Amino acid sequence: MRRFLTNIPEQMDGVLRGAARAGGKVVADEIKDTTPSEEVRDNIRIRTKAESDHIRVRIDVKDRWARSLGIWLEYGTDPHFISVDESQRGGRSVGRINTLAKDSDKGHSLLIGGNFVGSTVFHPGARPHPAFRPALDRKEAEAVAAAQAYINTRVSRAGIKREPAGGDE
Repeated sequence: MRRFLTNIPEQMDGVLRGAARAGGKVVADEIKDTTPSEEVRDNIRIRTKAESDHIRVRIDVKDRWARSLGIWLEYGTDPHFISVDESQRGGRSVGRINTLAKDSDKGHSLLIGGNFVGSTVFHPGARPHPAFRPALDRKEAEAVAAAQAYINTRVSRAGIKREPAGGDE
């Protein structure tokens, strides 16, 4: 009996992390349904972490470009200037950089609609399109229910079912 009781916390850790993932999946699916960016949608991930006194679930966007897009969409951007970084010019003018980029079918620095717009561009900023917090607000009860259902399928009077192989996304 003592051995059984001693193993409960370790066994419950897997169950609770699975429950956190189940609840997080509900919220992550809502984020995927509401974000306007396919890049963000394809890079949503769910991670769990067991800390000393609780389990934490984190839903975020994988690093790099998709993460930047996610942040800009969630919070919007302030008005700002865009220019060619001096370290990227290689002694060339902005016009020459655009001509080379256009001729080589690469990205077009400061070329908008096929027209050279100058050495700097004023971007008016972008309105926010939040998806993360509103998804949690809308799906909180459903996420809690999914976590509880997960626990109910694994914990019974007969014992604790082991967490299936797998893990975080």
